Amino acid sequence: MLGLLCHTPFACPEVVHTADPGTYRMQLRQLGPGDRLQLMPGEYRDGLPIHHLQGTPGHPITISGPEGEPLAIFIARPGHNTISIVNSRYVTIRDLVLDGRNLPVDGVKCEGHADWAHHITLAALRIRGHGHNQQTVGISTKCPAWDWTIRENVIEGAGTGLYLGNSDGRAPFIGGLIEHNLVVGTRGYNLQIKHQQPRPALPGMPDEDRVTIIRHNVFSKAQGGSEDMARPNVLVGHWPLSGPGARDRYLVYGNFFHQNPYEALFQGEGNIALYSNLFVNHAGDAVRLQPHNDTPRAVDVFHNTVVAGGSGIVLERREHDPEYPQFVTANIVFAGIPIRGASLKGNLTGSFDAAPRHLVRPFAPLGAMSLMPAGAGMRLQPDALARFGAYLHANLDFDGYAWETDVAGAYAPGHAHGHWRPALEIKLLRTKP
Repeated sequence: MLGLLCHTPFACPEVVHTADPGTYRMQLRQLGPGDRLQLMPGEYRDGLPIHHLQGTPGHPITISGPEGEPLAIFIARPGHNTISIVNSRYVTIRDLVLDGRNLPVDGVKCEGHADWAHHITLAALRIRGHGHNQQTVGISTKCPAWDWTIRENVIEGAGTGLYLGNSDGRAPFIGGLIEHNLVVGTRGYNLQIKHQQPRPALPGMPDEDRVTIIRHNVFSKAQGGSEDMARPNVLVGHWPLSGPGARDRYLVYGNFFHQNPYEALFQGEGNIALYSNLFVNHAGDAVRLQPHNDTPRAVDVFHNTVVAGGSGIVLERREHDPEYPQFVTANIVFAGIPIRGASLKGNLTGSFDAAPRHLVRPFAPLGAMSLMPAGAGMRLQPDALARFGAYLHANLDFDGYAWETDVAGAYAPGHAHGHWRPALEIKLLRTKP
């Protein structure tokens, strides 16, 4: 069934196709730039192949389910990834439930035999039942992928939540935006972005410096993590060591990293800016910047609040390499070993047990927990953070409020009324940056 959203094509070129479980596969093949496929409630049992669908920059193809109940639910099939993406671009997929039924198939898979997939948006997906084994993934890319947006999705109990790139480094994930997702209870990583080999020459692939942004997500391994194949909540690998992409950077800010009984909450190498995050891990380490397939390169760690029973922040430095400066400053860290590999100067540090003397309610249950400073906090020198001003939203705290006074930790003073209490839910800001 077709319908126009407006009366004049010049004002609104979008065409809406409405489909149900019996008709949607036929409608998929007809989609072109600006079209939207609106799926009716029901159970869809034949997968969602996004193969050779090509929108345009101003007119993406959109495939969506109902925003509320009753829902459009895609049921996994043996031998087939539920949403399969091949050689597609400018496509948005949103408001669907993917039920894996504990089969060894992925929820969303950019297939390894594809040449590329770019400008893909995955939004408001609910991905459940993808925990058959640690290699079963909620969202996976196995071909060169760039300019993806992954936003407001919930992934519960997967083998791995998001696995972006291939294990050999030959399927780069470039210029992504990963924001406002909730990833909980995975056996392996909540999120891993793989290291990258030299980039293949493909039409349209970025060759200028880019950033991949990981912001305002909730990553928790309080439940379900594998002890035998333990993995951090989040691991980011290095960029290409030379050529296009060598100066790319991860911007990781505004996230809540929660519990991991067997590994660190965050591990990274390459070029990383890590700021305005909360880290809580009663059983182990919080942040480890260390070699994996290469080494940490240009690293800036600032304005984080850390409560960890093991190590708080560990930096395994590149020795005598001025091309890759590394700074750890303006953090609040209460941990078994607060900071290793960097100076304590400019950071507020103490033992794990000392956290309640300085933070409001660091050991309270989720929903009541508060990692805001209990007092005025540790003031910094006026120019202490000047070098970080070029980073996106580095002038904003964990809740999105502007810094008016330079103090250590993830919170700007004076905004307790708008405080998002750490919880296992999608983090939405009360103030828009």
